[in-house]
Amino acid sequence: MESLTGTTTDQAPANPAATDDTLATQPVGYWCGLTHTTVTRHLRDAMAKIDATQPQYWVLNRVNGGPSAPSREEVVAQLTHLADGPHEIARTVDQLLHREWLRIDDGQRLHLTDAGEAARVRLRELATEIRAVVHRGISDEEYVAALKVLRKMVANVKGDGTPGNPS
Repeated sequence: MESLTGTTTDQAPANPAATDDTLATQPVGYWCGLTHTTVTRHLRDAMAKIDATQPQYWVLNRVNGGPSAPSREEVVAQLTHLADGPHEIARTVDQLLHREWLRIDDGQRLHLTDAGEAARVRLRELATEIRAVVHRGISDEEYVAALKVLRKMVANVKGDGTPGNPS
């Protein structure tokens, strides 16, 4: 496989025990997938211990974070791409209404209740704690560099197919 920089790096099979000198041959998809699965599972397990879910956190943040109160349909449209299925966010809104963490006003707009805001704050604290665990031993500069590499890989793949011409 020839890279855009003119050097050739062979693609090796995924190997969780790969040594530093062989990491350049490892498939990025494997490592990104493993990272996603591991970090997401850790976060969701921690949230479950306080009887909450990651989609609930997304909804609470979205209802809290906009310039105006969103409708149910707006929340569903904005968050479904993150969810595990097309109906998960709508169900999550229903759960939060039932828990009285959300309320709907006369204009059909969603708002956090005091209990919902308290839950959002607690979930944010938990997410910050989890982030600290995940980022242990990784400087902000290393993290930014890793994300820049991943962003570049995405741009390379989404390009028009011409080597060296990402979109």
